[in-house]
Amino acid sequence: MRIKNNLTIDDVPKFCYSVHKNVLYRDFYGKTVVYKPFDAYLYLIDFLDVFFHGDYRKLNKFISFKNWDDVLKVFNERIERGENFQYQLTKNFIVFKYVERIHVIFINEKYALCNANKQNIVSLEILYGICELYRRLFFPDFKVKYNPLNFVEISAIVPRDVVSSISSDPNMEENLSKLDDYFWNIFPKDLDALLEISKRISLNINQYTHNLVIKLYLNLETNNSIGVKKIKSLKYRDLRLLFNFLYRLYFDYYELHLNGIKFK
Repeated sequence: MRIKNNLTIDDVPKFCYSVHKNVLYRDFYGKTVVYKPFDAYLYLIDFLDVFFHGDYRKLNKFISFKNWDDVLKVFNERIERGENFQYQLTKNFIVFKYVERIHVIFINEKYALCNANKQNIVSLEILYGICELYRRLFFPDFKVKYNPLNFVEISAIVPRDVVSSISSDPNMEENLSKLDDYFWNIFPKDLDALLEISKRISLNINQYTHNLVIKLYLNLETNNSIGVKKIKSLKYRDLRLLFNFLYRLYFDYYELHLNGIKFK
């Protein structure tokens, strides 16, 4: 909390902060830790020291002066050497994905959130950065749009040959195919679950391509807040449900369609 309140490193208990940083360091390198450091904050230079040791001083300088070409060069060189991370730069944040964990640098505030989990997502720009990063890595033909005032819009596609292969009446089928089982039994439940974290979901058949287009609109609030006095905020961990859904659509149906695989 002291870091988020813009206190300097001289204003935090030095021993406690040193232990805190060391736990993050040990966890990052797969060593035994006394607790899992989820939702942990570090000052920018310490975050860079843990995750980019060897380049942290120059990265701190580059980020402070917003020399983005130099920053991205360091990141890309490390990725080319085999380091297992990806990133997304936005105007005010840098989102990182290390394996399954998300970290966010708050550029102007000069601190970072590590292992984001139960914390609220505090900016639509962060939400967009995470969604765009996952889109680029896992479902590149889907689309993510950013409306800074209202929402992040995600568009997913179910190709027309997949849609046309779904049985019109599953009760007439003796043994449901994997396709029918998903779209008749699981897909509606997925949408119900996604409605809890989305403000709106629309499904339409494109009049030109005849593909099914699924659009999800997200902002920083969830529909779990209906009937609750205190509005419930969207958390980082809520996005797992979204990405699992998109991943399944893309790899089980969209990509197989691109490869010419028939569904029936």
